[in-house]
Amino acid sequence: MRDEAGEERRPFTIPEIQRVLEVADPEWKSLILFGLYTSQRLADLAVLTWDNVDLLKNEIRLRTRKTGKRLILPIAPVLRSYLDSLPTSDEPASPLHPRAFDMVERQGRSGNLSNQFGELLAQTGFREKKTHKGTGKGRDSKRASNVLSFHSLRHTAVSLLKDAGIPEAVVMELVGHDSKAMSAHYTHVGLAALEKAAAAFPEVRS
Repeated sequence: MRDEAGEERRPFTIPEIQRVLEVADPEWKSLILFGLYTSQRLADLAVLTWDNVDLLKNEIRLRTRKTGKRLILPIAPVLRSYLDSLPTSDEPASPLHPRAFDMVERQGRSGNLSNQFGELLAQTGFREKKTHKGTGKGRDSKRASNVLSFHSLRHTAVSLLKDAGIPEAVVMELVGHDSKAMSAHYTHVGLAALEKAAAAFPEVRS
């Protein structure tokens, strides 16, 4: 698996996600749960507001920043339980993740958020801690590969759904696959199939 930068990635294991949740603060715990149970990218999750969440229809609606694709995602039972535990806001434009929302809105990208997640991985020992010391390898040396990142949650979601026997077409529609050819091929996936897929996720808690 490769992310947008073309680097090799692997999914998290369930124990690894649980370990990261143990060291994460409440906002990062929320972002991780959203990342796993919606399989969406960090920047898209960071800018979610209550206006994106329809608890009556049990849906999350968003438009991806990368491709502009509009997604309507059934809320997985574990994520629904988490959302029900949160105090709702009377202001629909209120962000679900205020610090992350502010950072992405000010900077226009999620790079610093990705770095923060990398620090969480370093705390758990899943990634080497960054130091300010020179490596002596020069600027043109290949950057050390990080096989785990926030994007790995997207890979994890795909792996879990396929392991649960969910058809590939349904998995790709739920994830919001970027390939135009793939999306065109999967246009007939119905809501019931997507709801069944969302319900297939295992429960992951710290």
